[in-house]
Amino acid sequence: MAETTQAQSQLAPELKENTENNAQSQRKTLPERLQANLDLCLDMLRNVLGEYDAELLSQFDELREDVIIASDIHQESAADARSIAAESLEKAYQLLEDSSLKDATMLSRAFTVYFHLANLCEENYRVSVLKDRESHVDTHAATDPVNELTVAYKQLIDEVGLAGANELLEKLEFHPVFTAHPTEARRKAVEGKIRRIAAFLELRYHTGGSDRAEIDRRLHSEIDSLFRTSPIGLKKPTPVEEADTVIDVFDSALFDVIPNVYRRFDDWILGSKAGTVPPVCPAFFHPGSWVGTDRDGNPNVTAKVSRAVARKYYDHMVSKLAEATRTTATRLTVETNTTPANDEMKALWSRQIEMSEQLTSNAALISTSEPHRAAMLVMADRLNATVERDADLMYHSAEEFLAELRIVQRSLAQAGATRIAYGDIQALIWRVETFGFHMVEMEFRQHSVVHARALEDIREHGLHGERGELQPMTVEVLDTFRAIGWIQRRHGRKAAGRYLISFSKSAQNVRDVYELNRLAFADPSAAPVLDVIPLFEQLEDLENSVSVLEDIIKIPEVQQRLKETGRRMEVMLGYSDSSKDAGPTSATLALHRAQEKIAVWAKENNIDVTLFHGRGGAVGRGGGPANRAVLAQPVGSVNCRFKLTEQGEVIFARYGNPVLATRHVESVAAATLLQSAPSVEKTNTEMTRKFAPMAQVLDAASHKRFLDLLESDDFAPWFSIVTPLTEVGLLPIGSRPAKRGLGAKSLDDLRTIPWVFSWSQARINLAAWYGLGSACQQFGDLATLQEAYKTWPLFNTFIDNIEMSIAKTDQRIARMYLSMGDREDLSAKVLDEMALTRKWVLAIKGAEWPLQLSHTLGMMVKLRSPYVDALSLAQVLALKTLRRRVDKEELSESQIGDYIYLILCTVSGVSAGLQNTG
Repeated sequence: MAETTQAQSQLAPELKENTENNAQSQRKTLPERLQANLDLCLDMLRNVLGEYDAELLSQFDELREDVIIASDIHQESAADARSIAAESLEKAYQLLEDSSLKDATMLSRAFTVYFHLANLCEENYRVSVLKDRESHVDTHAATDPVNELTVAYKQLIDEVGLAGANELLEKLEFHPVFTAHPTEARRKAVEGKIRRIAAFLELRYHTGGSDRAEIDRRLHSEIDSLFRTSPIGLKKPTPVEEADTVIDVFDSALFDVIPNVYRRFDDWILGSKAGTVPPVCPAFFHPGSWVGTDRDGNPNVTAKVSRAVARKYYDHMVSKLAEATRTTATRLTVETNTTPANDEMKALWSRQIEMSEQLTSNAALISTSEPHRAAMLVMADRLNATVERDADLMYHSAEEFLAELRIVQRSLAQAGATRIAYGDIQALIWRVETFGFHMVEMEFRQHSVVHARALEDIREHGLHGERGELQPMTVEVLDTFRAIGWIQRRHGRKAAGRYLISFSKSAQNVRDVYELNRLAFADPSAAPVLDVIPLFEQLEDLENSVSVLEDIIKIPEVQQRLKETGRRMEVMLGYSDSSKDAGPTSATLALHRAQEKIAVWAKENNIDVTLFHGRGGAVGRGGGPANRAVLAQPVGSVNCRFKLTEQGEVIFARYGNPVLATRHVESVAAATLLQSAPSVEKTNTEMTRKFAPMAQVLDAASHKRFLDLLESDDFAPWFSIVTPLTEVGLLPIGSRPAKRGLGAKSLDDLRTIPWVFSWSQARINLAAWYGLGSACQQFGDLATLQEAYKTWPLFNTFIDNIEMSIAKTDQRIARMYLSMGDREDLSAKVLDEMALTRKWVLAIKGAEWPLQLSHTLGMMVKLRSPYVDALSLAQVLALKTLRRRVDKEELSESQIGDYIYLILCTVSGVSAGLQNTG
């Protein structure tokens, strides 16, 4: 210890100088606008802390300095430098240990606030870059380089001709499905403040003088309020409340963004004719939702809840359309003399008079000689009547409203007002084509075992309990189908028509659903129309998927649906459980093989298959850039349609900001379109075959290494000790329990979300990379691995995603968590594999450290790391205290609650810092 202290004394001036040099280097390395906003937010946060408690500010600054020094030099080769890093980290830990529980908690909240601010600064910078790129685009170029969709379309024209490109464009569909998976570790009150801070950051960039001073005052006030607001919600949201997440995204972005995406494509393709002729871009965006319908393991989702959520979506959507229609009508002041109504338009007005003399009289008073405006005012009133369920006036379907919009459009176009017809009216039409009246297509999901048990119960007790009472679960299953029927009758078939079966093992699982659907209704003809979708998620199920599908298409109900839909069929693939079941490397390769086999099977059976990807935001759940994932799919597995789950922090990251939402939708749509290009198909096919022997070795070796860890004695209880698994389950971030509740008491029953979430909290991210290092070591041929990275899209995307996960690990912090388990053998396995994976990933990429070749992203991760370290230290300290003293009954209930609150605060902060919670 004395030698270390002496070394620290000798190196201290040099270290301080190095730290200052690193800060200057970072200032030169990070883009100016990003750095300026980071500095501003940090200064304001420090002011807030100083006003709250001067001593807290002093602790914050000291802790911040310690972790920055520790982070700056802990990976240097010099032994003395590493020793100083360890001393600095220990000093930071000691500061937290010496602090009161209240101070440690407030420090954690302060660092959490900083991460929220840093995330906003990064988002603000991304938006500014996109806007700047847009402003410098040459409007005479063949394509808009910022709009990836126009680039993809142009490439298709080059490869397959204009007719071929248009045929593919007409097939284009992008289906994001918003789920209620609890991965967004921040409460709604915090989310609101974050959005307001984001708006102020954007506003101040375009403002100066006293106006900027006022903006800064309000920005300062919001940061103060954010710090003083508990990051932890008071209660878990109900499933009905969770629907507000989807509605918030819809209001803040999607309602306006989606027609704008279509318009941007038209603007570039049609040039000066855009908005004066019928549009080229189809309404390809079709959002779905599992909120209030995903009952797999969530007893809080009931038939009553599903009806309430459907009504919530419907009423909100129709109200938004009513508002937009009235706004459009208000502007539609063209008069009869300049823009006469055609016969079709006059007939529409006559029907409106027959329907309601009062509505038409009111409209005519406002628009005496403006027939198009008058008709649309009545249409707006009818939409309001639809929300109120006025049977005499309401629209009975979105198609009925859409037909009237097209009548107005055709009349305007025939009268020569084409700019109006294909301008605001077209934007309304695109909205209805995209969202209908239902806003999102609700998809129901339940576990296959639940259906089997319900049928057993019915066979034992009779459908109506003639031989004894049916189990409550059975009654709920039957009520679910009745709820779907109610939604279809009330809101239309598109509002709810898909039913997914978790853990599909055989065709019998599909038969069970169709049988229960029939049994739920006294009159079988009243049963809703269902597309029953198998979900293959475990390794064995993925391998057996084609044989199961072969049996599924023999089911009479499935054959009938194939006939009705033009032989379209949907199959879902689960990334989460396959990864937890087999490890990330084997899961990735197994999913790729399954897609290849399903695509070949579908072609042989003349089936137009849509593969639904159950991907998460974190790499351990199949996350990563969606556009690159699409381009890496096997030939025939996309067919111009891409469907995936979107959840948690990913929803707000991708769709929360209009500019970023526009870019994301265009990017994924472009990749979905381009995946059918011959050049892309050729690359995917040839590289998959070329590197099949390599993939086989990696698959077998990584799977063996992964199972070796999971099958270790007492692994499950060890995992729950070395990570905040139990505490994660206490976060009020979703209505779903952490377990499926089907009776299992092992990792098999643990949901993948807390599995991934807990490993990320421990700064290990094991779910994303474990087994790859050993697999590469066994394969041993670095040159082939590097070639595969450069030429095989699947492997390239996989390695980049793992690099991101490795960049967010920290061996020093990981050791602290692992030490709580008192199992050196398991700790050694984890740490050795972490080091080995890091070594091989960097060698494959030709880099010296993770994200070295991703300049701004790498710097942002490096910037965040020491702040995450501070929160991790506080979390470890609280976990150790709880687990050491609770067993000995040294803590009161109140003290236990305070420590749990501290842990939950750090969980929220680490999630914000790492930006991938699960």
